[in-house]
Amino acid sequence: MPRVASDLVTSFALGELAERLDAELIGDPAQRVHRIASLDTADAEAISFLSNPRYLPALATSKAGCVIVSSSHRDAAALRGAALIAADPYLCFARLTQLWVSRGREATVPQVHPSAVVHPEAQVAATASVGALAVIEAGAVIAEGAVIGAQCFIGSGASVGAQTRLSAQVVLGAGCHIGARGIVHSGVVIGADGFGFAPHGGRWEKIEQLGGVRIGDDVEIGANTCIDRGALEDTVIEDGVKLDNLVQIAHNVHIGAHSALAGTAAVSGSTRIGAHCTMAGGAGVVGHVTLADHVHLGARSVATHSIHKPGLYTGLFPIDDNASWEKNAATLRQLHRLRERIRALEKNKET
Repeated sequence: MPRVASDLVTSFALGELAERLDAELIGDPAQRVHRIASLDTADAEAISFLSNPRYLPALATSKAGCVIVSSSHRDAAALRGAALIAADPYLCFARLTQLWVSRGREATVPQVHPSAVVHPEAQVAATASVGALAVIEAGAVIAEGAVIGAQCFIGSGASVGAQTRLSAQVVLGAGCHIGARGIVHSGVVIGADGFGFAPHGGRWEKIEQLGGVRIGDDVEIGANTCIDRGALEDTVIEDGVKLDNLVQIAHNVHIGAHSALAGTAAVSGSTRIGAHCTMAGGAGVVGHVTLADHVHLGARSVATHSIHKPGLYTGLFPIDDNASWEKNAATLRQLHRLRERIRALEKNKET
């Protein structure tokens, strides 16, 4: 596949990378790399990394111009050419990608696009940027260096913190707030009504959602994720939280700092998730429960009760062909009865 022009925009000398990434360089400081690639696809103009020992065999055969490795793989890397020796190669790689983007991304020009609709009572910082067809309502505040993408909607009284970037078609509802240095991808809706209804006469009576959403600093929210406003109090997302694509956060949820939820995870209303928790893809939490700090849910697992002890929790029914699964499911329904029969047999044997 031919390279596009954007592949060639950025380049770094290895000496500069070593200095900026706090890594030790083995090789020529003047050697330049022009892209980042995996070990198996890299060429002499690329830089790659090794963080998982499983991929050590690929290191010897890689054509990468430079590789990032730990001190334990120093000798193996040196045999094949230039290397950056880092205490944590994966963290070093992450920071390398940030350097790459910061140099390659076109600088955002502070401006309000002529087609944007900005209410006279909204406050937009002089260094902020507002894209085409965006709407910013009365009382909204857009802080220094913030970027509001095309067709975004910022409701009345909402606020966007300094250096936060909203991609195209993001909705930040009235009275909802996001802090500094956030990244919000396209299709995100922050501040839709929570799912609140009172049953009456066989019908559902809407409960108006009167709270807002408060999101801290350094939060990243993936495409098409939804964060509902609170029923009475605010839904709260603390600093450093990372939400993947298609995540659902219901009303009055509180997520602690630096927790991370993978794609299609769902958190029901009034749940409290502690700090440094993770939820793998498709995991869920029922409403009105609490997860302690450092609780980790495996893929497709559902927390149906509060978890007060840190650790990894998994609830999966192993996949099988349908006929076998139906037999096992039928047996599982009889598990309690079978247990009682075994207890009775054991008791008779003892007597």
